[in-house]
Order: sequence, then structure tokens, then C-alpha cells
Amino acid sequence: MSEVADRYARLADEFAATVAAVPDTRWSVTTPCEGWSARDVVQHVCDTQALFLGLVGEAPGDGPPVATDPLGAWRAAAAPVRAVLADAARAATTYDGVFGPTTFESAIDRFANFDLVVHRWDLARATGGDETIPEADAQRVLDGVGAFGPALYGPGVCADAIEVGADADLTTRMLAVVGRRA
Repeated sequence: MSEVADRYARLADEFAATVAAVPDTRWSVTTPCEGWSARDVVQHVCDTQALFLGLVGEAPGDGPPVATDPLGAWRAAAAPVRAVLADAARAATTYDGVFGPTTFESAIDRFANFDLVVHRWDLARATGGDETIPEADAQRVLDGVGAFGPALYGPGVCADAIEVGADADLTTRMLAVVGRRA
């Protein structure tokens, strides 16, 4: 498997573990994503997988709805992404994206893996889960935000960046760039 496929698999598994740890009573709680509940965050992440699969003519996962089985829905949404990434030819499928021509693999690494890091934290923060972000993942998000340009702070994406002190740790700085308070 490629480095991107391995990274996606790890991040998808970490997201699944966070979803699995959400207490039944916490699915309606507000998250750091304005206007989104914990369940809404999972729905968004599932929808994003289907969106990218559709851009390259791949079928989305067929699973239960997030409303009744968030973990089952996530597993079903991630499975076809894993399958495409595991096939080098399918992973290299190109399409014209918002930021120009790209491959499925590149888009998954740039967007879906970004989402998995940030939204896993959002879900954990809102539901009392493990909010730890490995430094390598925090650094990848920080390194990648520049490519989004002003679109990062558009409606429905990230809140405006938050100022933090120069002595803030890496995770705090990364979260601040995407509009979250550590």
C-alpha cells in the first residue's frame, strides 16, 4: 500500500475508535463546529468520503444511516475509500478539482485526511473522548492549510483563525489555525 493509503487507514481507524467511544447520551451535544452536533460531524465525514468517491466514478459505501448507527455508517463510508486507495491504478484516477487537476489519492490525503484529524478532535472534544493529536498529524495539517488559501475560512468550512501565543504547542497552534481552541 502507499503512504497515503496507510495514513488514511490509520486515521480512519482512529476516527472509528472515537465514534465507538461516544456515549449514547452525547450524540446531540454541540461540537466546536458551529451549529453541528456530534452526529452531524460524523455525517459530514461520511458524506465527504462519498463526495470524493463520486468525483472519480466510484460507488459510495452502502451502510446504515448515521442517525441509527454512526459507527456502522462510518465503517461503510470508509471501506470503498480504502479499496480505491489499495489499488494503485484506481488511486491515480484524475479529475478536475476545485484547486485544479488532481488524483483521488492526492485529494484524499489533502482533504479527507485533514478532515479525519480535525473532526476526530471535534468529536472527542464534544463527547469527552481522547483529544490527543499526534504531532506528525498536527504538523501535516499545519503544513497543508496554506494550500486552501482563503477557502479554508469560507462558509461551512473553518471558523476564522484564533490568535495564540508564540509559545503555544504544536497542537494548540494547529487547532487555532482551523478556528478551534485547545
